[in-house]
Amino acid sequence: MGKDFTRVPGVTEIKPNWWLVDADGKTLGRMATRIATILMGKHRPSYSPERNCGDFVVVINAEKIVLTGKKTTQKTYDLMARGGKHKGSTWPHGLHIVPFEKMQRRFPDRIVRLAVKRMLRNTKRNRVAFTKLKVYAGANHPHAAQAPRALAF
Repeated sequence: MGKDFTRVPGVTEIKPNWWLVDADGKTLGRMATRIATILMGKHRPSYSPERNCGDFVVVINAEKIVLTGKKTTQKTYDLMARGGKHKGSTWPHGLHIVPFEKMQRRFPDRIVRLAVKRMLRNTKRNRVAFTKLKVYAGANHPHAAQAPRALAF
């Protein structure tokens, strides 16, 4: 009797797909979980935790994202200052608490990026996978040459 084994495709054999997500009217958390799953490659049958087999995701209309309940008025983002003496501390000018509404007006792409990034584990593989996420506030994106397929929710 021969030995049974499962052939796992190599990294060079796995071709990444490009997905397009229209965030218009989508709930932030539910959309971010689906995107994180695709970035890690867990949607593929050949998923292996030690390989980077995720796909590219392009998110458009990030400014039209929706939150449930009272989160639009109550949600805040704790952001650390980038430079200066007290960078990354709770000293004055070290921690910035930004309400969701202000963040959505000024940096709508960062909302989606933070939601997806916080759903990924802090490992080297997931940092590489996170670079495959492309977020744009409006409907235009420069990745038309890759012909991304629309992702259904």
